[in-house]
Amino acid sequence: MKPVAPGTVIFHRYRGYGVITAVNLMTGWISARFGSEGRTLDLNLSCDQVQHADGEPIHFRSAPPDRMPHGRLMAMIRQLHQAGYQRLYLYSWPKPSGLHWRWHLFTGQRQWYQRSWREGWYGSGAEYNLNPVIGWGDSPGDSVGDLCSALARFDPQGLAQALGRDEDHAHWFAQVCDSLLPDYCYALGSDSLDASLPTSLPVIPLRANVAAYTGPALPWPPGWRALWSGGRSLQTLVDPVRY
Repeated sequence: MKPVAPGTVIFHRYRGYGVITAVNLMTGWISARFGSEGRTLDLNLSCDQVQHADGEPIHFRSAPPDRMPHGRLMAMIRQLHQAGYQRLYLYSWPKPSGLHWRWHLFTGQRQWYQRSWREGWYGSGAEYNLNPVIGWGDSPGDSVGDLCSALARFDPQGLAQALGRDEDHAHWFAQVCDSLLPDYCYALGSDSLDASLPTSLPVIPLRANVAAYTGPALPWPPGWRALWSGGRSLQTLVDPVRY
């Protein structure tokens, strides 16, 4: 399905052509302005007769869009790993509400405890849900190659720090991508105080109407289990940052 985002031109059976001004990818509600009307009209993509400008229908209920960018980020990282930027890592963990998942890209040393923070290299599904872009000057629906180029333009110094070899992690990441994409992503952190280390890598769906994951159990990242000693729980890996 083509991306649905603020600025997307649509066609309504009774209103004609209009432009989306706001969107919620979780509920399917949008606001759109038609013609010279001053007010926007609220519509739901699940029931209103809304199409793309070229006539392609929007099947929100049967083919919902991704509600988080994690799948696109995983595909981008895999391509960058293949290009030699193997010291690029993705950490994913839930917001306290449980409705959205955060993401954090970091480079350099594979330090899960003390990850380097760079502006624009982190976010959550809460923002993506309202505007499906990463924030690097990219556009909704950009290809994997376009995302790689957008990141290189956005922060070339930060991406340069990812240049180098980490073959153990790159091999693990490629294995995870082959098993999960395009419908699932993984989680490394938790907001639960009493969480214990699961036997395999937790898997979460990227969109609604996706069946539960039934593929092979996936291992944790290289060196991950060594971080766990005594009664250490997932909470030790949760950052106090709230956004």
